Parts: sequence; structure tokens; C-alpha cells
Amino acid sequence: MSDSDSQDSVITTGLTVRLYDALSQAIVAGELAPGEKLSEPVIARRYGASRAPVREAIRRLQERGLVTYVANQGVRVAEPSAAEFLALLDVREATEGMAARLAAENMSDTEIRALEDLVAGHRDEIERNPLGAYLQDEPEADFHRRIANGSGNPILAELLCEQFYPRLRLCRRLHSTVRGRGREAWREHVRITEAISHRDGELAEILMRRHIRAARTALQAALSAVEAIKPAKRRAGASE
Repeated sequence: MSDSDSQDSVITTGLTVRLYDALSQAIVAGELAPGEKLSEPVIARRYGASRAPVREAIRRLQERGLVTYVANQGVRVAEPSAAEFLALLDVREATEGMAARLAAENMSDTEIRALEDLVAGHRDEIERNPLGAYLQDEPEADFHRRIANGSGNPILAELLCEQFYPRLRLCRRLHSTVRGRGREAWREHVRITEAISHRDGELAEILMRRHIRAARTALQAALSAVEAIKPAKRRAGASE
């Protein structure tokens, strides 16, 4: 490979990464709606790119479950089901439990203090809206990302931060977070942080698993309540 070919490859790879980042952010933020079709020519024109890096960026989105290929329709933004959301939480319990244990062992004192400050700062958000959702949409403000990145295991951190969390955020867009659990979720974060600060990996893992399991249980109950309401609405509509 010539020097010019090598340089072109680096440029194309960098552009693919930027396109992937821009498109994934647009998907999880709801700017690209679930079920919306992705057009290579439109994306190429919008970002001033050739078709090759656009095609590669879309392929990566498909690998991470953010888009799907539909026969005779092309590529569309994924529409994960409630069952898929629950399945993701099952996997999340195991992987984030491991991340919490490793974070207790490997986080620096400075990183732990930053985690403590982050969780303390979230109290104001909870106090302003005690019945609202406790979401941290910005990566630098995300409690779970901090722990994953502090685990000291780059493979686990990449799995969670680059592949898992974007897909989880898309699920949340479609299947609303349980109302009113924000305060309890924050308290659970406080207890997990305390375990990490005391370097108690075993307790940190137990508390993280319990935290994810509680979120899954609350979500499942909320979804069941929604399903129970649907027949009543249909009966009411039929009687009008």
C-alpha cells in the first residue's frame, strides 16, 4: 500500500467514526425516529461525505442494534420491543455488577471522589422533580458510564459504553422510564458509590445487581399495567 493509499484509509476511517457518532446520537436523542428510513444519498449530502464511509457507519449501527435492515424497505431505525428491553436489563445486571466490583478494586482515589461529587450533584435534580425520571443523558454525567470506565477493563468498558448504553437509551425512548423511581434509584447510586469508596468490590457488585434488578421489576410492572389498560380502552371505545 502506498503512502497516499494509507492516508486515504485513515481519513475514511476517521470520517466513518464521526458519521457513526453523529447518527447514533441522532437516534438515541430521537432526532431520527424509530422506524425512520435511512437513505445513504441523503446522509452523504447532509454530512458532505462519500457513500463508502456512510455505508460503513450504517453497518456499525446495525451491528450495535440501532438500525435494522428490512427486506424491500432498506435500513430503518430500530424499534426494540419491550421484551428486548427486559432482556437487555438481564444482561445489564451481570455486566454492570462486574463493572462495579472491578471499579471498587481499580478506580483511583481521584476517580472515586469525582464519582461521589457526581452523585451528590444529582441530588438537586431529584429534589427539583422528585416524581420524574432520573436520567443522565450526557455521557460525562452518567453514573453507570463512570463506573464502566473506572472498571480498569477496557473490553468491558467498550462493550457497555459503545455498544450497550446507546441501545438501552433507544429502548428508553420507546418504553418510558418508570415514573417516580428516580429518588430510590438515586439512593441506590449513593449506596453503590459508598461501597466503591470503601473498596468493597463484593458489596458493590451485590448492590449494583440489586439496583438493576429493581429497575427491571419496576419496568415489568409498569408494562403489565399498560397492557391491562388496553382491553379496557378498547371496550370503552366500542361502547361509544
